[in-house]
Amino acid sequence: MTQYLDFEKPLAEIEGKAEELRAMARENPEMDVSKEAKALDKKANDLLTSLYAGLTPWRKCQVARHPQRPHCKDYIEALFTEYTPLAGDRNFADDHAVMGGIARLEGTPVMVIGHEKGDDTKSRIERNFGMARPEGYRKAIRLMELANRFGLPVITLVDTPGAYPGKGAEERGQSEAIARSTEKCLELKVPLISVVIGEGGSGGAVAFASANRVAMLQHSVYSVISPEGCASILWKDAEKMRESAEALRLTSKDLLELGVCDKIIPEPRGGAHRNRDAAIKSVGEALVSMLSELRDLSGDKLRQDRRSKYLALGSKGLAA
Repeated sequence: MTQYLDFEKPLAEIEGKAEELRAMARENPEMDVSKEAKALDKKANDLLTSLYAGLTPWRKCQVARHPQRPHCKDYIEALFTEYTPLAGDRNFADDHAVMGGIARLEGTPVMVIGHEKGDDTKSRIERNFGMARPEGYRKAIRLMELANRFGLPVITLVDTPGAYPGKGAEERGQSEAIARSTEKCLELKVPLISVVIGEGGSGGAVAFASANRVAMLQHSVYSVISPEGCASILWKDAEKMRESAEALRLTSKDLLELGVCDKIIPEPRGGAHRNRDAAIKSVGEALVSMLSELRDLSGDKLRQDRRSKYLALGSKGLAA
């Protein structure tokens, strides 16, 4: 059952009426409602197209957070074969907000790592809503080192509001773990490809996405802070999140212009949550394409490619 966002309420009403007519027809086979239902379907399709053609940055944030969007686990199950999960940081614990392991992408051995938010109340609590603790980043570092040792390309799937800010995480060195994970991304001598599949929040996302190629789903967001957090700091009012979303330039289009993002992956009409299979297929095609671009580069060239990319970061936006 589709969950509707606030701005989709008019759409919910139209689609609800169409479903009511069909339900009446099922109960009364003699009733012909096909003409009325088709008219409502057309009206809903037109409204859906209109709504998603002009999404504001804040509405993009809402779409990026939609609970029915495909998550890391969904992409791994659909796109990768022979997936063997690897757990733990060999130091403190296994962080369920981060999942990863060795797999094959269209036959090519890779290391895949990503944030997992969960898809129901139980799994969201277990996964800590995708907010990794230090042991999650140290697990990612361990997996990246393993990939580097065996020459496996690394693919990261980013979907997090940010790193977990709790007391225990800070006591165990949260900022140091994020910095070490970012450093490890930059040191790798294998291709590193990152896709922001939902939210890319703060250093918690950068620690996975300091990559040779960074792609974003069309309605995903990537920012140094959430709009609500920014509004709370600048205006002392979290309700100013719409203004802060505009100012942060967190959409895929903005970040492509700034050079932070290298590729925008189109989403189905109405967002990835309305056609999960199509969205997953598009991400898979983008991963294969980006991997082929980097496949023949030497380790030193891959590191230099990342260095050049991040030293030039933002220059496109400044020039404009």
